[in-house]
Amino acid sequence: MQTIRKVAVIGAGVMGAGIAAQVANAGIPVLLLDIVPPGAADRNALAAGAVARMLKTDPAPFMSPAAARLVEVGNTEDDLGRLAECDWIIEAVIERLDVKQALYRRIEAVRRPGSAVSSNTSTIPLADLVAGLPESFARDFLITHFFNPPRYMRLLEVVSGPGTDAATVADVSRFADVALGKNIVACKDSPGFIANRLGTYWLQLGVVEAMDAGLTVEEADAIMGRPFGIPKTGIFGLIDLVGLDLMPHINASLRRSLSPADPFQAAQRDLPLVARMIEEGYTGRKGKGGFYRLNRAGGGKVKEAIDLASGQYRRERKAELPELAEAGRDLRALLAAATPAGRYAWRVIGQTLAYAARLVPEAADNIADIDAAMRLGYNWKWGPFELADRIGADWLIERLGADGLEVPPLLRLAAGRGFYRVGNGRRQALGPDGDWHDVVRPDGVLLLEDIKRAGKPLLKNGGAALWDIGDGVVCLEFTGKGNSLDETVLSLLDETIKLVPGKYKALVIYNEGKHFSVGANLGLALFAANIAAWGEVENLVRSGQKAYQALKYAPFPVVGAPSGMALGGGCEILLHCDAVQAHAETYVGLVECGVGLVPAWGGCKEMLTRWQTEGRLPKGPMPAAAKVFELVSTATVSKSAADARELLFLRAGDGITMNRDRLLADAKARALALAADYKPPAPREIRLPGPAGRVAMQMAAEGFRRRGLATPHDLTVAEGLATVLSGNGADILDPLGEQAILDLERETFMRLARTAPTLARIEHMLETGKPLRN
Repeated sequence: MQTIRKVAVIGAGVMGAGIAAQVANAGIPVLLLDIVPPGAADRNALAAGAVARMLKTDPAPFMSPAAARLVEVGNTEDDLGRLAECDWIIEAVIERLDVKQALYRRIEAVRRPGSAVSSNTSTIPLADLVAGLPESFARDFLITHFFNPPRYMRLLEVVSGPGTDAATVADVSRFADVALGKNIVACKDSPGFIANRLGTYWLQLGVVEAMDAGLTVEEADAIMGRPFGIPKTGIFGLIDLVGLDLMPHINASLRRSLSPADPFQAAQRDLPLVARMIEEGYTGRKGKGGFYRLNRAGGGKVKEAIDLASGQYRRERKAELPELAEAGRDLRALLAAATPAGRYAWRVIGQTLAYAARLVPEAADNIADIDAAMRLGYNWKWGPFELADRIGADWLIERLGADGLEVPPLLRLAAGRGFYRVGNGRRQALGPDGDWHDVVRPDGVLLLEDIKRAGKPLLKNGGAALWDIGDGVVCLEFTGKGNSLDETVLSLLDETIKLVPGKYKALVIYNEGKHFSVGANLGLALFAANIAAWGEVENLVRSGQKAYQALKYAPFPVVGAPSGMALGGGCEILLHCDAVQAHAETYVGLVECGVGLVPAWGGCKEMLTRWQTEGRLPKGPMPAAAKVFELVSTATVSKSAADARELLFLRAGDGITMNRDRLLADAKARALALAADYKPPAPREIRLPGPAGRVAMQMAAEGFRRRGLATPHDLTVAEGLATVLSGNGADILDPLGEQAILDLERETFMRLARTAPTLARIEHMLETGKPLRN
């Protein structure tokens, strides 16, 4: 098989269209086909409509509008012959074996020999899909099971058959990994593969046991959520998200495929309430509601939940369960509690973990793959075997035995030692053979968690750490809550800048938290403000400016490697790096105006420079100042790394990595490339529009106020921002140095920080996580 240069997706439903969008996000042309609707004037209506809907969908399947232009639409009657142009053909049609096989015969007649063909099926075994088809087709065929939504869910389950060409599997897997950003988990050709086999069992147990225990849906979701590292949707919220109508189909397929002795069968039960909800259109978030709904009667918005006993909706209420208070520190206490909540937690988690132990080697070769499938496919913080280690394998064995439940052989093997350990500085997993096996990363994957497991930091304090990641490159990691930035981070950054020259070649700024950095620690700033320690606040602003300037002009290259949110000060540190290698799902922005402040660690300065020098705007100081005013005053945040390029939070030469696990390796390679002949940038002067420009920006803000889009304090903040971006009283012909703009940032920040409305905004953000409109 050759390099994958073009992909076809057949089936423009939610999954097929989403897969096509992710291929386009990778910069690869994709042909999206569907049937011709009866009597349609536009024979490509289904595929074209899918693309149009995705451009309006939130969260967006496309990372940028430009990606949508890489999707060509067609239909399976007129355009099937174009499959010969494609290196990989993905089938994503209805889950009916007869329909799929009929389509495969048509594909085989037109595809180019050696091109890969895969199905996105979640329920039908590969052996059934290729039964009766030519050997040439079976050789190039595999299952690639994406999870919805394809852009955001990192798991890809790959299933191959005994006749599948190994090189084809390797090529598709490599492309899906590097280009599409997927973490590949190899599954056996067993019912439901891994994630849906275990996840569906867990969900079914969660519903049945909640009904038996007489719990409310809110109580069940509170128990089966955060205490176990599971998203707060829990059981019932997740079913609403996936769709109630999908669950019976998956359950029925697994029931048919699994042996009568499989524990999955015992967990099945007819649920008249669920059947009635589906019949009445209560299919979850995509329908009129599900176990939860938003009642808009009378023009209101009342959150409601269904009563599992009566089947009637009532106002949603918070779960009051004292057993959850200590669950974060002691899961056994929750599981052992002799209360309905404790019994529910045990009945669901105990049986789920035991079932997971049955799936090796039936569904997967090792426990690490099962854990990865549940982390990536269901967003669990810990996979089932990692969770078992937190609870204790011996305790689980004893409790299962006491309840007369089966203890699988693999769980017995873990007695006295658990499922994971660190051996010779490497993470090792217990195998079904009873031996320990290294958890092997794919080629090109470098994880900081592995570096940390094998060594000690070069520098460390309460907010950050510095690690040697090899080949003369060091990595600065933020470690505070939300990776927020404070004086400890700035102090370690200062130490790092002094340490690197002469000892190391380059610096990468990276971490493996959910977010790169949510910005400066607002809690500390509010505390200082409440005790009128204004000197401390100003010192923090000065320290940040000094540290970021030192970073920018350091005698070695600095590469920022963000993922998730990079906001405020987190955005500003990226603006001062020589280069950025960003994960595709990076959301960058200067959001200080949302809390009544202005960027003061050089964000205004750097964005002005970029918009003046990138050549996108007419020459002169005003167009750039106006653009930066627009972005910063509205607290604009990019919707992806590609979008961040459009907004100049990233530059054209900055890189984008699709797979999160490859980000550090890519950033390190970029840093080494820069180190070969590195020279620090030359200081710049910037021309700003002066008083006339300030007035123009203030008038623009006043226009928003007249339309009801800006509050009185928004105008105050906008005036401060306009003062910075215009250079205050600067002459339009007299360029300003960087320090002059930094001084304006700091002075304006301090003036706004002393106002009551700004302090109210900061307090509200800390309490609710949402901006205050005052």
